[in-house]
Amino acid sequence: MFRKPLLSILFLTCSVLISAQKKTITLEEIWGGAFRTERMDALHSLKNGTQYSVLNFNRNTRSTSVDVYDYKTLKKIKTLVDSKDLEGVAYFSNYTLSDNETKLLLATEVKPVYRRSTLGIFYIYDLNTKSLEKLSEERVQEPTFSPNGTKVAYGFENNLYIKNLISGETIQITFDGEKNKIINGITDWVYEEEFAFVRAFEWNADGSKVAFLKFDETDVPEFSMDIYGQELYQTQQVFKYPKAGEKNAVVSLHIYDFNTERSNPVEVEKSYNDFYIPRINWTNDADILCAQYLNRHQNQLDLWAINANSTMTKRLVSEVDKAYVDVTDNLTFLDDNSFIWTSEKDGYNHIYHYDKYGSLINQVTTGEWDVTAYYGYDKKTNRIYYQSVENGSINRDVYAINLDGTQKIRLTKSEGTNTASFSADFSYFINTFSNATTPTEYTLNSAQDGALVKSIIDNDRVAEKLADYNTSKKEFSTIRVNGNDLNMWMIKPVDFDPNKQYPLLMYQYSGPGSQEVANSWNGTNDYWYQMLAQQGYIIACVDGRGTGFKGAEFKKSTYMNLVKYETEDQIAAAKQLGQLPYIDAERIGVWGWSFGGHMSTNCLLKGSGVFKMAIAVAPVTSWRFYDTIYTERYMRTPQENPSGYDDNSPFNYPEKLEGDYLLIHGSGDDNVHLQHTMRMVEALIQADKQFEWGIYPDKNHGIYGGNTRLHLYKKMTNFIGKTLGDKRPKTPKKENANRQKIKG
Repeated sequence: MFRKPLLSILFLTCSVLISAQKKTITLEEIWGGAFRTERMDALHSLKNGTQYSVLNFNRNTRSTSVDVYDYKTLKKIKTLVDSKDLEGVAYFSNYTLSDNETKLLLATEVKPVYRRSTLGIFYIYDLNTKSLEKLSEERVQEPTFSPNGTKVAYGFENNLYIKNLISGETIQITFDGEKNKIINGITDWVYEEEFAFVRAFEWNADGSKVAFLKFDETDVPEFSMDIYGQELYQTQQVFKYPKAGEKNAVVSLHIYDFNTERSNPVEVEKSYNDFYIPRINWTNDADILCAQYLNRHQNQLDLWAINANSTMTKRLVSEVDKAYVDVTDNLTFLDDNSFIWTSEKDGYNHIYHYDKYGSLINQVTTGEWDVTAYYGYDKKTNRIYYQSVENGSINRDVYAINLDGTQKIRLTKSEGTNTASFSADFSYFINTFSNATTPTEYTLNSAQDGALVKSIIDNDRVAEKLADYNTSKKEFSTIRVNGNDLNMWMIKPVDFDPNKQYPLLMYQYSGPGSQEVANSWNGTNDYWYQMLAQQGYIIACVDGRGTGFKGAEFKKSTYMNLVKYETEDQIAAAKQLGQLPYIDAERIGVWGWSFGGHMSTNCLLKGSGVFKMAIAVAPVTSWRFYDTIYTERYMRTPQENPSGYDDNSPFNYPEKLEGDYLLIHGSGDDNVHLQHTMRMVEALIQADKQFEWGIYPDKNHGIYGGNTRLHLYKKMTNFIGKTLGDKRPKTPKKENANRQKIKG
């Protein structure tokens, strides 16, 4: 891919003289959006394969529009709809095209419920008649067109409804929905958070049936949060939250048939009674539904085929693992109802091809690397498109390969993170590229060989702006820790002198399958790290055991002992880094958010004498307090694994605190509850340990809104400055042999 000279020099280390002439980054600039990059929002490829649609905000008219562009020329062809032309609709924040591309669903007045779920007022815009119709007077969830665009199904107050767009009639197809008891067609809290979906209903191929999940959460324990707001009395948000070892909602699968106007339950002959149904997918046959069933331990995942007419069932695939099996989002049915499936069964995540009866035809991809995204199958060329880490675990590239596993070709050329969005006919793909020195770029590429067709968005404005600032290169390397070569990045001050010593701030997350050491543009946090480097800090991040994209064995090595080995790796890495001649071992700090907050807390307590300070934002402090699906996947239940839960819960050993500790949480965090911080606070008080803490009223797990993020990062920046002490470089020390363990 063509690189502009400006980008190649963006982060080169400058001389002290030149550095003095450049600007320093401020928190106000970071959180005021000074370095914000442009994006392509709500992009959809049209079925003709030559055009795509995008949601645009029109600054002159302050309206939103859905505009169509030509792939080859990138020129705007037409506007499908503009809110300035719609009576009663000032703007819309998202849109969905019907499969036949004759209608649009426009989302307005959208309000968040939890992380992924929203409620909104929706309109149906007919592209042929230019008419606008409100779907419902009430805010609803997940409206979805039928395949022929004549109906819309949606959730409202825990029940499912269908609106007929021809007759205008709306029918209710479930009637037992009740808050905190029964939910139809929309996931409960824990499914939404941990299985990452909200819409739990699916249309079949001809629109004659709707499959949906029902959640009976009557016996699930409730959690409540005070909402302080602006009123005289606070209110409470009460919702069902199954903590590790507690009862889950009882989930069942149902099929509504428009011909009989009845819903029928589906049963499969599974070998376990306590289970999840994390995915449902209709095949190309309108009568055959597929559902993934997962036992509560999450070490057996079964794919079932279900005949919607006869209710006969057949298990097509069964995945079993000694630790856990990840749910796949890549199930794709081909014209003959054979299907694509991804699995880690050979030790790495790869693509497999099965016939419609569940017999393996072939393993499409092989190698000691993970497939990280599956993009689709082009029946014209018999090719599969995917993303993988074949070019190093910190990079992502896009590939094409024949269905039989032959003639693989790498389509992306630039080293970094490449993500593809293909046209409907697989003629083109829009590549989203970035690396540690290149802000996100969007280009049009040929799907045949990856050749660059045209640049779409280059974000040169951001690169040019940053060129006026003192910025440092993010250096990638590996560090040998506890028998493993761990990926690491480091940012040094722009005027770095290897003969001086600097304080070190380590950042990490370390959650199972995660990755923080990636060759990509990291945006906001990296700007903050650049600001800290300008102030004389070195910042580093190490991905330890349990993190992702280095194979299943590495990822699952922390099974049954979350945070134990991850903490050991961070402490060992800090010790090694502290022995480098330019690191002041007496001024090493660590910070993290969520799982990373748990990690930073544990590092400070268990790494006494190694870490001088830690910041924990919204931390887990006991896995007993976290939800069933996530926690039990990696730990089983507390009843089965009590030591795994308690031996690494920091409020069980508060007396170990020796360094400086800042603890931060949002009181409205529905994910990692404030309970975690309150228990940690009480344990530290009773152990007579001094620390600092802050609570952000009504803020959720992301702790944002208004001035909140700026305030939070000022607080953390001030704490770092105060606790890591004098930031002026100290006198050098002798080089230690351990320096050789860090490989560039």
